[in-house]
Amino acid sequence: SLWRLFVVELTDVLSLAKPPVFNRLLKSQMTDLIYTEKELVQSLKEYIQAEESKLAAVKSWANKLDVLTLASTSDPEVYLAHPVNAYKLMKRLNTEWSELESLVLQDPSDGFISNMTVHRQYFPDEEDEKGAAKALMRLQDTYKLDSESFSKGKLPGVHHNAILTVDDCYDMGKTAYNEADYYHAVLWMQQALRQMDAGEEHVVSKADVLDYLSYSVYQMGDLPRAIELTRRLVAIDSSHQRAGGNLRYFEKLLSKQLKELNQEVQEPATEEPIQLGTYKRPKDYLPEREIYEGLCRGEGVKMTSARRSRLYCRYHDGNRNPRLLLQPMKEEDEWDSPHIVRYLNALSDSEIEKIKELAKPRLARATVRDPKTGILTTANYRVSKSAWLEGEEDPVIERVNQRIEDITGLTTQTAELLQIANYGVGGQYEPHFDFSRKDEPDAFKTLGTGNRVATFLNYMSDVEAGGATVFPDFGAAIYPKKGTAVFWYNLFRSGEGDYRTRHAACPVLVGCKWVSNKWIHERGQEFRRPCGLTEVD
Repeated sequence: SLWRLFVVELTDVLSLAKPPVFNRLLKSQMTDLIYTEKELVQSLKEYIQAEESKLAAVKSWANKLDVLTLASTSDPEVYLAHPVNAYKLMKRLNTEWSELESLVLQDPSDGFISNMTVHRQYFPDEEDEKGAAKALMRLQDTYKLDSESFSKGKLPGVHHNAILTVDDCYDMGKTAYNEADYYHAVLWMQQALRQMDAGEEHVVSKADVLDYLSYSVYQMGDLPRAIELTRRLVAIDSSHQRAGGNLRYFEKLLSKQLKELNQEVQEPATEEPIQLGTYKRPKDYLPEREIYEGLCRGEGVKMTSARRSRLYCRYHDGNRNPRLLLQPMKEEDEWDSPHIVRYLNALSDSEIEKIKELAKPRLARATVRDPKTGILTTANYRVSKSAWLEGEEDPVIERVNQRIEDITGLTTQTAELLQIANYGVGGQYEPHFDFSRKDEPDAFKTLGTGNRVATFLNYMSDVEAGGATVFPDFGAAIYPKKGTAVFWYNLFRSGEGDYRTRHAACPVLVGCKWVSNKWIHERGQEFRRPCGLTEVD
């Protein structure tokens, strides 16, 4: 279905470490759902006019949705740039509209039900809603945002707020809990409890929140606080089927631990809210997680004054290439070693719009190449979607390919097709290599063009917050700027891989990121970039 196209992976060679489950939902096609929701609201309002006396409760709900969709349809791109709005759109279409449908079916109205039936095939499902929730958690981790900031919509680069209710926070926590992610379950159940205690309206009961929160805190190893939370639960609902047993178990376990340590029984933990940083985030499969995420936040960038003094800007004519003599490219050094350059005005606005127009109908879940088998398969450590465009399809694509060849001096005859990628809600690509390593010699065997010698990356949009390209090995962060392109070599002249070029696309915090990639291969470059005599030439 259309919805299955929303989250995809760019084809690349990666080590197949165990990935987390990522959100499958991205923004570029979600604008259609905004208008779908608006249409459903209108259909609902017509049904209300026919049976208003019976549907008073439904009408109140519909009016609330009408206000929301008026705001969202006024500028869908801006509205969906906020990840909370995207999550809540998933939640509404997966959960709340279904509940409304059940109510309407008690005395069906042909017009409204038929409208729902037509659009339901494009609705997100439970997995989509879960993916959107996990995207918010990924952003929360990467950019060190506490749950309260997210709940109130306080994000950098945001010009309007989107609020998470008590029930939204509870659903976020429950999503994490069901994945045995007790770290995030604690953060979001605590936020639900905080807003509940502040007097915010809610449907979920405080007992349910305390039930999930107390057990998640226990799983994080904090027995005193787990006991305090469970006692609060018992005080609210003494007949709770698990609370009493859990409390006795927690108390017995704590007593045993204290006895083994020759310590006295501790006073119960206070009711102070659990803050971000109270518990340490569990380690995962990615060794450079902290460095990578720090660079995404702008921390740990190793751009010293000495290094900056070695960076220059210049006009680049492609070694007197006839197509660049009269209008040379503006070239700026981004990094000295390995050498990374940025080209200004690499794509015009009209070219960008044409490329996006060609790519949008084909955006689909891409594949990665299993380094052990060489077979293309799906993976979840990259949240994006992509399409591949051939030069013969449109003069714009042919012109872009020719420009890349002119700028780099390398032939694109053996390069891969131009790949268009879109990153939306929490879209990212964790640290990876573009080239194949020695332990995966058959990665590009079927192409017959050798390894990926270089990467040419066009930025086709600005990003309000997040979305940087970072290099954890040497501490560089390169930020998207519409119309510019960055270029680097993945291999030394000897053909050996430059392992310093391991890089990542940081999660998009606010906005929508479009890029196009051209991976240039070894074959055909023999006289354009001759081999060196040493391993690191």
